Amino acid sequence: MENSDYFSLDTEKIFKKLGVSKDGLSDEEAAKRLKEFGPNALVAKRKRPLILKFFDNFVHLLAIILWVAAGLCFIPKVDMPQLGYAIILVVIINAVFSFLQEFRAEKALEALKNLIPSYSKVLRSGEIQDILSSELVPGDIIVLEEGDNITADARLIEAYDIRTNNSVLTGESDPQRKNANPVHQENADELRLANVVYTGTSVTNGSGRAVVFATGMKTQFGKIANLTQNVKEQLSPLQIEINKTSQILAFIAVGVGVLFFVLSLFTVKLGFVAAFVFAIGCIVAFVPEGLLPTVTITLAMGVQRMAKRNALIKKLSSVETLGSATVICTDKTGTLTQNEMTIKEMWANGKSYDLTGVGYNPEGDFFLGSAKLNKEDASKALKPIARAMSYCNNARLIVDASTKQWTIKGDPTEGALLVAAKKSGFEYEVEIQDEIRTYLLPFDSRRKRMSSIHNAKEGIIAFVKGAPKEMLSICSKIYLDGNVVELSKKQRDEILKINDDYARKALRVLAIAYRDLKGFSSSYSPESVEQDLVFIGLAAMMDPPRLEVEAAVKQCYKSGIKIIMITGDYGLTADAIARKTGIVKGESKIYLGSDIEDMSEEQLREVLKQENIIFARVSPENKMSIADALKKNGHVVAMTGDGVNDAPALKSADIGIAMGIAGTDVAKEAADMILTDDNFASIVSAIEEGRAVFDNIRRFITYILASNIPEAIPFIAMVLFKIPLPLTVMQILAVDLGTDMLPALALGTEPPEPGIMNRPPRPRNERLLNFKVLVKAYLFLGPIEAAMGMLGYFYLYSSRGYSFEMLRIIGANTKSYINDIIYLQATTMSLAAIIMTQIGNAFACKTNFESVFKVGFFKNKLLLWGILAEVALVNILIYVPHLNKVFNNAPIGITDWLVLIAFIPSVLIAEELRKLILKFMKKRQTRILKVA
Repeated sequence: MENSDYFSLDTEKIFKKLGVSKDGLSDEEAAKRLKEFGPNALVAKRKRPLILKFFDNFVHLLAIILWVAAGLCFIPKVDMPQLGYAIILVVIINAVFSFLQEFRAEKALEALKNLIPSYSKVLRSGEIQDILSSELVPGDIIVLEEGDNITADARLIEAYDIRTNNSVLTGESDPQRKNANPVHQENADELRLANVVYTGTSVTNGSGRAVVFATGMKTQFGKIANLTQNVKEQLSPLQIEINKTSQILAFIAVGVGVLFFVLSLFTVKLGFVAAFVFAIGCIVAFVPEGLLPTVTITLAMGVQRMAKRNALIKKLSSVETLGSATVICTDKTGTLTQNEMTIKEMWANGKSYDLTGVGYNPEGDFFLGSAKLNKEDASKALKPIARAMSYCNNARLIVDASTKQWTIKGDPTEGALLVAAKKSGFEYEVEIQDEIRTYLLPFDSRRKRMSSIHNAKEGIIAFVKGAPKEMLSICSKIYLDGNVVELSKKQRDEILKINDDYARKALRVLAIAYRDLKGFSSSYSPESVEQDLVFIGLAAMMDPPRLEVEAAVKQCYKSGIKIIMITGDYGLTADAIARKTGIVKGESKIYLGSDIEDMSEEQLREVLKQENIIFARVSPENKMSIADALKKNGHVVAMTGDGVNDAPALKSADIGIAMGIAGTDVAKEAADMILTDDNFASIVSAIEEGRAVFDNIRRFITYILASNIPEAIPFIAMVLFKIPLPLTVMQILAVDLGTDMLPALALGTEPPEPGIMNRPPRPRNERLLNFKVLVKAYLFLGPIEAAMGMLGYFYLYSSRGYSFEMLRIIGANTKSYINDIIYLQATTMSLAAIIMTQIGNAFACKTNFESVFKVGFFKNKLLLWGILAEVALVNILIYVPHLNKVFNNAPIGITDWLVLIAFIPSVLIAEELRKLILKFMKKRQTRILKVA
């Protein structure tokens, strides 16, 4: 049978066609069908071939400059093939390394995505199970709830006010209302059938059940899969910044090369070929070949560290964006609190009751004042509210037969209601057999209510729960001691006062009501059912703050990160939790969703500049407005969310953060980051890692640029003092393309610096390569290295009996010294001095503010291995006969090495003094401000 025929069949015929009963498939039959039909998965469009990705590493801007430089070496008049081959070798090595890092990063991201697989609820052998969506088969009955992603084409057999977002298939953004009735229509549009739900869509409202008739590539989505896989990915802010940095450094490299070419040609009169070769060497030296692989490895390491701290990043580029977050918009329930609800107080029959017990174990007592109620009295007094709490509920209590531990399946709030009802003696499992649910109006964040309609003993009854103020607005009567009486204004005011008292204790409050639908003739809808209700009572539950949140909040404020609580809960409850966790100190300002709707954009932007603000009773549209206004105020916004309606706000924020445990599929899909523990503290940890990523890329750049100065100064010295060239082109290449590479890459893997979260966030418009970085590298660290390099050069000549005047005489005739053993040893000293100072520079670059002696030298094992490789390589270049000829080196003695080793701490000591002076100045400034 064709897929398109299922919409016209009634439920019995569908079951018959698909060989399934109302209890669903058996596990054995499902396994058999999985073998027959294969996994429920789309065949991904073939990715860009690896070979093309590999070749991409040969054609970016920095690589092109190197290719041009290599090509020029083979021009007949230049005739420097050894230099050309060296540059080509570097391009190839760099491309291979970049490709491998990118490939490993992609694989790591794929592995992280597998940590959050897609699940579906199915009915098999009469039991609801959670299975991998890939294991769905034709004939499975899927259970749908608000926020679920639909992963197979299925015909609805039950529909309770269900609506789906079909924009992926149809482009229509408005949710489409669905039903379970057969459709008898010729030439029906297969993408807009009212009784069919489709792969790739999501449930935005309501609930229902549907029987699967198509999976994988046989679904409507599968047929047009190519259209969904051709979206070109936009460059992230970090990628744009890296491109700009590459362009700046390329410009500097070419500029320096041209300048040195002109100087060597017309000032030193090296001759065209020699000047040209030297210019090529300078260009190559100033190109940061390892920049791109360093960025990849830094981001990949950041992602892996975040995963260990319960934050899963979906895109590498999101890591750095998170590090520059200036404001966190956080929900209350589950993120700041433990999401383990326990009802502590109830109000019914005009009386307040206290409950004992914790967790989901339905054992505890009821107290009326100080008097403990026996089970019989509690059951009698509380049966109406216990019955309504149990029926207007989708959760289930489960007890482990072996451990006797009680848990819930479903929403923690609803679980708490079931536990309280059971404590009162109401046996839900028994009573529901005679009072089955016939219809459900699911909870909606806009109306803040849920209604469950039952065929009860006294007739058709709608049991309703929701936010107290909203519920009271649709109640006209109240249940008191077995009688239904008119709800007076005095009683309304009393109930609102009790609600506020509960909220001030940080208790979350739900109102419970019902309506007798006797004689009801309309179709069931929120508008027709939820009116003229009978108020039963209030249930107040505690959801204690997470223990680690208070410390995390303090850390945020220390870091200059603003925290705004945005919740659908009652304002006073939100305020109480905000005070307990330290989000609010002093007088708070509570704004409701309705207040936001009455504000202009400018007014909202002004409100968001205030401190101690809380947004309560907000809608998804309100959250999105807040995110947009914060961004226009110049903030980098991190927004948390878990519901289907949070998806627009998560996408609107700079970083959308979904909950891995309580979050819906739609929220997870819209988010950039998923918290596996739903914990606010994990957000702060992820921000710390994000900040470290940016710092690490800067460390690499600083380290690389610093060595450019000691490579340029020898040429300037030759021009000014007419001495033999202290560092040759091949030696420059040996530093930049050889010894520097591994330590530089290792700096990209540094863990976060202590105190990184005591600094304000990085301004959004701050450049990666800014004036401070250039000054530090070119005017502070670089000149120290240059001094050591020249000192090593002059030391060698001096120790061999040469005076400065003798050097000037030798320098006048290039041919007289080019192959001289002492000259080769002097340039070797210059080369080795630069490499030794770069060892000190590597340790100096480990931190920006803290002393490296406090942080430790040996935590980054990759850096230690990189330094060992650096030392090994320079010894190979000096002592291996054929190589030392290529790189213009000659063996040096033990005494010379002792001098070189003494150069290692020079840069490190200077950098430590700089940090010490900065700390002293900061402390002094702080003292002056305090006095002022």
